[in-house]
Amino acid sequence: MCYGYDGMAALRRSVIDRRGVLRGSLAAVAGVGLASSGIGATAAAAGTKVTGRRRVPPGLVSIQLWTVRDALSGEPGYDATLRHLARIGYPRVELALGYFGRSAAQLRRFLDGIGIKASSSHDGISADPAALRQKIQNAVTLGQKFMVVPYLYSENADDWKRWAEQMNVEAAAARKAGLSYGYHNHAHEFTIDLGRGRRPWDVLTRELDPRLVHLEIDLYWAVTGGINSGDGVADPEGFTLDVIRCAPQKVLQYHVKDRHAADGDMADLGTGMIDFGRIFRKHSVLEYIVENDTPDVTPQRTAEVGYRYLHKLRF
Repeated sequence: MCYGYDGMAALRRSVIDRRGVLRGSLAAVAGVGLASSGIGATAAAAGTKVTGRRRVPPGLVSIQLWTVRDALSGEPGYDATLRHLARIGYPRVELALGYFGRSAAQLRRFLDGIGIKASSSHDGISADPAALRQKIQNAVTLGQKFMVVPYLYSENADDWKRWAEQMNVEAAAARKAGLSYGYHNHAHEFTIDLGRGRRPWDVLTRELDPRLVHLEIDLYWAVTGGINSGDGVADPEGFTLDVIRCAPQKVLQYHVKDRHAADGDMADLGTGMIDFGRIFRKHSVLEYIVENDTPDVTPQRTAEVGYRYLHKLRF
């Protein structure tokens, strides 16, 4: 059963999963691509019982720089924050918010010097062909593998169709340059009613060319979308796995972001309700990107907790 085809399937299946029922019930009160290759994990927080031998490959761990945006633009500043991420052990970052006064070439030299790779970036749909060429050129200069559209919102189905058409065009150009072009979800793709039983996710996954466009699944937002829509209340991870499994597009990247059970807010990794191991067991990706839009203590601390969580996680 797949999201969009049998929305009650996860609920029925969860009846025999007491842990899933409890987790979903707490969440309710508060409020697939690549075949699994054996890369993933299923412990909760650091220090929990190890249930297996597989792990997230350290070289595939990244962090979305939106997480540390306050530190980048304030104290201690961009350079010191990136050096801190390198000291923690991050081999990769996903860029956001621009280059902070550097050209793409200058930023590449800086990142090379501290041992971090800009493997991905969040970039909106380009305004014109010249902007698209510049966006692709910058990504190539930085040595990226991925470029991802981070956010779209409309309650009109025609907008989603038009954006999908634009993304297909951009993805074809990106592919010629050796880049993989993706889309990053939020919760509203699963909750907005476009009429006739359609939601934005249905339109996007039907219209985006799976030969050209991949998905960067934000696990927090997918779980939240399932809870808010009602389709994943009792089994949020099951809903998320259905989303992954049933999409025609490949799921190549994850945003690994946790969710507080009490209020549904974002949480530092390992402190919330999401069973990432269950998801990772079923579907591995090429990049596991730590993110928390609302760091629990400080951005730097969130980065440390996130890296340690993924480094220690086993399944």
